[in-house]
Amino acid sequence: MTIEFQMLLDAAVLAFVLALVQATGLVLQAGFPAAIGNREGLAEATGWPGRAGRAHRNLLESLVLFAILVVAAHLLEKNSAVTALGARVFLWGRLAHAIVYIGGIPYARTVAWAVSVVGMGMILFELI
Repeated sequence: MTIEFQMLLDAAVLAFVLALVQATGLVLQAGFPAAIGNREGLAEATGWPGRAGRAHRNLLESLVLFAILVVAAHLLEKNSAVTALGARVFLWGRLAHAIVYIGGIPYARTVAWAVSVVGMGMILFELI
């Protein structure tokens, strides 16, 4: 397995973990019966559970683009040291983003997000 695909797999694991963190936060905040119900009329989560949900959704949005870039690099046989580094930068940026977002650190969240975008840009650069 290439480094790029390993980072894609690791990013999927991160998305799964964030889904569990978000669900745990919802249970703690709204209670188990509300969390397992259909959630109609349920207030939006606040505090760290709300931030965990937003971090999860943000990761899913980026994960689609990252996956396309990784698959394109593989299919076009453009894997290189740059794409491998870009994939690592993306993953570490997304991990940092999740941690600082859930922790409520606003400016660091944006910096971590930008780092992950740079990682995707590195892969895109190799494709064009």
